[in-house]
Amino acid sequence: MKKLIAVMCVLVCLAACAAGCGKKEESASKVRTVPEWTKSSAMYEVNVRQYTKEGTFNAFSEHLEEIKELGVSVLWFMPIHPISVTKRSGVLGSYYSITDYCEVNPEFGSREDFKKLVDKAHEMGFKVMLDWVANHTGWDCAWIKEHPDWYTQDDKGNIVSPVGMGWPDVADLNYDSSDMRKEMIKCMKYWVKEFDIDGFRCDYADGVPVDFWEDARKELEKVKPVFMLAEEDKKKEYLEYAFDMNYNWGLYELLLALARDSKNAQYVKYYIPEDYPEGTFKLNFLDNHDKNSYEHTIMEGFGGEALPEFFTLIYTMPGMPLIYSGDEIGLDHAIAFMEKDTIDWSSSDVSYRELLKELAQIRSDNQALYAGAYGGDIEYYDTGERNVLAFSRTREDNKIKCIFNMSKREKSISVSGIADDNDTVLINGAEGESFTEDCPIDEYVKNPDNLTLKPWGYVIIKD
Repeated sequence: MKKLIAVMCVLVCLAACAAGCGKKEESASKVRTVPEWTKSSAMYEVNVRQYTKEGTFNAFSEHLEEIKELGVSVLWFMPIHPISVTKRSGVLGSYYSITDYCEVNPEFGSREDFKKLVDKAHEMGFKVMLDWVANHTGWDCAWIKEHPDWYTQDDKGNIVSPVGMGWPDVADLNYDSSDMRKEMIKCMKYWVKEFDIDGFRCDYADGVPVDFWEDARKELEKVKPVFMLAEEDKKKEYLEYAFDMNYNWGLYELLLALARDSKNAQYVKYYIPEDYPEGTFKLNFLDNHDKNSYEHTIMEGFGGEALPEFFTLIYTMPGMPLIYSGDEIGLDHAIAFMEKDTIDWSSSDVSYRELLKELAQIRSDNQALYAGAYGGDIEYYDTGERNVLAFSRTREDNKIKCIFNMSKREKSISVSGIADDNDTVLINGAEGESFTEDCPIDEYVKNPDNLTLKPWGYVIIKD
């Protein structure tokens, strides 16, 4: 009996060891490091169709240097795939109604044209991300006829559009199908293998199960390290392994409210997460294709007097800043989504190019302003004014202090507990203007007990 008990104990131990080893292996397979190149990157959303009169990869390629001069280092291309004709919305259709995941929209050019564009972008130091639409396809996708079981069906066996989304031009994919999942991942790997894509912005990410995204990332990482952005903002489990960054929708809505004078600046603190999975962070933005086309332009949302301050905020707070095509000139035009509507680059009498360039340089020069685990901790100052937001970010011996009057009224505060004689003003602005200073603090702050900030006034200080 004792021998039998001993044998059973050994077997139990071996089983426990095997189970433990399995868990360790599974855990190890989900370890990922956010790519170092993301630390000081700014992202640019490219609308190929509308960027130039030609609306092609080759035509856009001629403008890479202009974007590079903004200090941008990541290009996010809206979907480049062929668009379905069946049930098409609008004349040209939505980029997000995809026919073939492994082809390019002939409207934009050929696969060879896109490969040349990616190669040129890489040579110039850019990283390239593709917009990936995994929740649904267009009605002309071959999968519909070849594999109807890969789609969600009603009780009569009819393939349906995503429920409650108002997207009649697309068919909902069924993630209970393991074969469909494998094919989707195969298509994603194709762009990484053949075109050296650096990552994906994943459309409606939370419409797709997180375990699919985790499987996809695991397979993609076998090719090369990738950067993954989720169009999602509430489910932290998506950031445990599958994604590195998600949207800061809450901050965007708050900043709109601040621009309209209906909230106070202290609320910003609640949209800077302190409990995110290690290394992950938010995408901070003032505009994107959805907001521009369907709600309001960046100028309608923020106004010319406040916009420089809001740009400065998203470049100095934790996370990565996003610029959408046309933001650099304050484009005050809602770009048509499903028709040809070329951006008129001469339509604006303002330009934010120099400001964005300076902000990108300041961010690159100061590790305190880096994103995620690469950046500095944030500490808030009490200014006594609800509409004045003041904080510092510190990484090792690098410390940056930021003060924002986020209102249309002049505010006076004491900075004696914030700035000191050894500080340097890097940039400041107010009422639509911005100034690169790089001057001693006492040239800017004459009376530390009474610093007057004009409407939408801000100052960025280096300790």
